[in-house]
Amino acid sequence: MNIGEISYTNIIPLYFYLDRERLMDQGATITQAVPSRVNALMEKQLVDIGGISSFSYGKNALNYSLVPDLSVSSFGKVNSIFLFSKYKIEELDGKRIALTSSSETSVALLKIILDRFYGVEVTYQVETPNFEFMLNAYDACLLIGDDAISANRKRGSYHVYDLGEIWYQQTGLPMIFAVMAYRNEMETEQGALLSYVGRSMIDSKERCQSENFVPVIERVIAEHGGTFQFWNSYFNGLNYQFSGEHEKGLNLYFQLAVECGLLNTMPSIIKYSYK
Repeated sequence: MNIGEISYTNIIPLYFYLDRERLMDQGATITQAVPSRVNALMEKQLVDIGGISSFSYGKNALNYSLVPDLSVSSFGKVNSIFLFSKYKIEELDGKRIALTSSSETSVALLKIILDRFYGVEVTYQVETPNFEFMLNAYDACLLIGDDAISANRKRGSYHVYDLGEIWYQQTGLPMIFAVMAYRNEMETEQGALLSYVGRSMIDSKERCQSENFVPVIERVIAEHGGTFQFWNSYFNGLNYQFSGEHEKGLNLYFQLAVECGLLNTMPSIIKYSYK
C-alpha cells in the first residue's frame, strides 16, 4: 500500500503520530508531494490512500471512498489559501489571474467564487507558484499552502482575499479543502491495513488536538520559521473533522462546481464503514 502525504503544513496533524516504522514493516510506503501531484498519483493507481484535494475526490467519487472523521477544512479564514490582487475583487472583470499548479480544490473554488458570488469573468493561466513572477505578469494570483503563507508575509499593498473566509461568508458552511480518501479496491485487497491506517490517522488527529498542536507547531517552526503565536492561531483555526455540516459544505461545493461546468456530474460522498 502506498500512502500519499500532502507536503503542506496544514495536513500534518493527520500524519504526525503515524507509526511509520510499523507501516514499513507491513509493506506500506509513504509518498510526499503537493496536492495536485498526490491527486494525479492516486488517479494513476500509484497511491492507494491519502490526503487529496476535495475536487479530486469529486472527479473520482465512483472509484474512491472517504476515511470518516477526517478533513482539512475551515469555518471561515483558512489563512493559507489567498488571492493576491492588484485590484479589488469586484473589479477583476476582464483581468488575468495566475493559478497555482499545486491545487485543484482551491482553483475550482476561486472560479466558483468569481463566477457565482461576484459575477466577474476573468482569464486564467496555470503557473508554477512564484509570487513575484505571478504578480509581475498577471493582475492577480492564487497561491495555497506554504507558498501562500510565505507570500502573505510580503504582501505589500496588494489586495489579499482568504477564500475560506469568502466561502463561509457567502454560504454559512465550512469549506472542505482536502479529504482522506482511498481507492475502493483497497477494502478487499488490503482491508486490514486500510483499517489500521485510517484509525491511525484519526488517532493522530485526536492526539494533536489534545496537545493543542504544540509538538506540531514546534516542528513546523524548526522547518519553516515563523512565530509560535502565528502557528498556534493557524492550526487552531483549521478544522480536521468531517461531520454533517462538512458534508453539507462539500455537497454545495460539488453542486456549484457542476453548475460552473467544472465537474460533469454530482458526486456521491461514500465513507468507509469500520468493521
